[in-house]
Amino acid sequence: MIQRVTVPGLFPPPVYSHASVVEAGTKLAFLAGSVPLDADGKLVGAGDPVRQAEQVIANLTEQLRAVGSGLEHVLTTDVYVVSDEPGALSAVWDVVEASGLSVGPHSSTLLGVNCLGYAGQLVEITATAVVPEADSSAEVAQA
Repeated sequence: MIQRVTVPGLFPPPVYSHASVVEAGTKLAFLAGSVPLDADGKLVGAGDPVRQAEQVIANLTEQLRAVGSGLEHVLTTDVYVVSDEPGALSAVWDVVEASGLSVGPHSSTLLGVNCLGYAGQLVEITATAVVPEADSSAEVAQA
């Protein structure tokens, strides 16, 4: 079971929870950073953080599918954006929110950074997710 917690004494987050708690014995997937490269290793959306975020979410979805999970089972993400402009970070967060990751809502950190690993890369997302048992999907509770 996933318990998503929004702490009453803290500023209410717009579309994420402050914490996610998983009962012991749950299978977890720790995913490497999803990047805006296509299947041939070519950068998607050069100079466009929104298009790159869309590709990153598509790649993250494939990573999750490969381990038997999905966006709805993501517990936490770190979203990296090459920018020091709040508007660019907000535009990328809009893509994250629209993707279904905020359904939980999951816990997340949005960071503006100086550079990422590939030339021209503007967005990267790391994630941790529950891998539900094959015969049932993970229960989700909100607090």
